[in-house]
Amino acid sequence: MVVFVCLIIGVITALVGSAMGLGGGIVLIPSLLFMSTISDSFSWATPQAIVGISLITMVVTSLASTLSYAKGKRVDYQAGALFLTGSIPGGVVGSWLNQFVDTESFLMYFGILMIVISLVLLLKKKPFAKRIYSENESGLRSFELYGETYYYKVSVFGAFLLSVIVGTLSGLFGIGGGSIMVPAMILLFGFPAHIATATSMFMIFFVSIVGATTHISLGHIPWEYVLFFIPGSWIGGKLGAKVNQLMPGKTLELILRILLVFIGLRMIYQGL
Repeated sequence: MVVFVCLIIGVITALVGSAMGLGGGIVLIPSLLFMSTISDSFSWATPQAIVGISLITMVVTSLASTLSYAKGKRVDYQAGALFLTGSIPGGVVGSWLNQFVDTESFLMYFGILMIVISLVLLLKKKPFAKRIYSENESGLRSFELYGETYYYKVSVFGAFLLSVIVGTLSGLFGIGGGSIMVPAMILLFGFPAHIATATSMFMIFFVSIVGATTHISLGHIPWEYVLFFIPGSWIGGKLGAKVNQLMPGKTLELILRILLVFIGLRMIYQGL
């Protein structure tokens, strides 16, 4: 029973995470916390163990989806590398902080984080295609996708500051950072949704490795259960990348908003 449930959770969370550039943690974590409240077979699912498992499975999910996105030439490697300069050290700090959080506090803070992200997505933003940039403007990026060239601006300081925050939250909550990074890339820097999603998964791969390594060193990983999630994560990661290619960017954003609100409200309710 435990094996079957873990496999299913692995597939679903990886599919959702890969399709939207989230990494899957926002689905896996509440799913395991819920199972721990209704089944003694999941009594091992503490916040520390769940976050550790989430980060390990995200390594697999992000690798599978990044390989698929790379074939479609949708990953902005240069921008991704810039964001990694802050998110990697942030991931170490967040993973270390996780050991001091109890279950009730974890549920509450996780739920609030999801609600905040969903509200950020509701903000009106100027369409990236209509923004006007000068050719010599600092930080200007251009990216060609499906025969169309997109322009967006990435400031070094802004990218570093944002990525430190995202990396810390990733290590602390095991969400991979994509649920924050994707909206931020779209809202703050004008990334097209599909490029933001693919680049986010590229970044999540490295951030998850660092975060997972920290949790392993702290002894948070129940290895007898981790292996149940890996096959589902690989399959879901591949499927999610395919689904992303078939969905318009606006549709991805709408689904993301609904998903975050639902999960956030449920987590806050459980934490009360």
